[in-house]
Amino acid sequence: MSINDTIRRCQPRLVEIRRDIHAHPELAFAEHRTAELVAAHLERLGLEVHRNVGGTGVVGTLRSGRGLRAIGLRADMDALPIQERNEFLHKSRHQGCMHACGHDGHTTMLLGAAEVLAAHPDFDGTVHFVFQPAEEGEGGADAMVNDGLFDRFPMESIFGLHNWPGLPAGQFAVHPGPVMASADRFDIEIRGHGAHAAMPHLGTDSIVAGAALVQAIQSIVSRTLDPTDSAVVSVTQFHAGEAYNVIPDRAQLCGTVRAFSEAVQERVEASLQRLCDGVAAAQGVEIDLAYRRGYPPTINTADEAAVCAEAAAAVAGGAPGVITNARPSMGAEDFAYYLRHKPGCYVWLGNGPGEGGCTLHNPHYDFNDEVMPVGVAYWVELARRILQRG
Repeated sequence: MSINDTIRRCQPRLVEIRRDIHAHPELAFAEHRTAELVAAHLERLGLEVHRNVGGTGVVGTLRSGRGLRAIGLRADMDALPIQERNEFLHKSRHQGCMHACGHDGHTTMLLGAAEVLAAHPDFDGTVHFVFQPAEEGEGGADAMVNDGLFDRFPMESIFGLHNWPGLPAGQFAVHPGPVMASADRFDIEIRGHGAHAAMPHLGTDSIVAGAALVQAIQSIVSRTLDPTDSAVVSVTQFHAGEAYNVIPDRAQLCGTVRAFSEAVQERVEASLQRLCDGVAAAQGVEIDLAYRRGYPPTINTADEAAVCAEAAAAVAGGAPGVITNARPSMGAEDFAYYLRHKPGCYVWLGNGPGEGGCTLHNPHYDFNDEVMPVGVAYWVELARRILQRG
């Protein structure tokens, strides 16, 4: 039986698995049912299986031939704290939790690839199938690295994939460089002097200071960064006051910073501090900035991006099935932590037009099962291409 025949034979069962995972979503570091489903499936295939890596992570290892080369293929398993609004039979059975980002599809496609490669081990080396917890904001990739992922499972490179609504179903986007942005957070506390709203001269207005600071922050990207550098600085929260007739003594601003390089992150952080100090002096208030680094930017390495583009073209009908000049996303992805230690590449697989609310992090989202064979074939082709015999 050919590899394509094996993929077609697996498809109905993979759809059942994917929909079962969708119906039983689990949040970050609580993916116990999903992890056991993954581990049991890999064990049935005859793989060497390791549980509880980085929390609830699972790593399955498949060896073939005598080659010493090894690669990692990664899928994320966690869901989001969103109440699902779909009505199909496999909708979430867990209140306030759903697979709104397609990690159910990612997990299932990588299980399918493990099944196909186990049935057709015509490669020379080792494939580590990395099933990661807690991608959605909790840094499961960093947890796996800190738990010795690359020491316990040596690999020369690592690869990731994310479904992408808005990209035609089955088409790939491969970025030879930045693909996803960093995700930093900041909290700013402004301390003035409260007063009666009818007697503002007796106080120091924290709200006026906060408004001035919000306006000043908008100049960071346009006036302190090189125009060729991309960044986003957004104030997303402004909290102050509880009464109509009181000028509050405190105000709080919160927001996010997105960038494609650590140098830009550092420049933005320094600019935020400078503006806080300046507004504090100008308005006669005290301002404290707490800046917290989040996920680093996800930056693909060139050689790995090139081989991913070749593998994608082989399963997507040639070069037209692969976009290599797509704009990167200001969204963030903790796959970046792996790329701090190993070369690799993170690609997008088109999930279709995203109509009817079927977009990422939307309560109507559902992974497109029609692209599953493409994703499985891509993983298989990539592993065989890198670890080819001879």
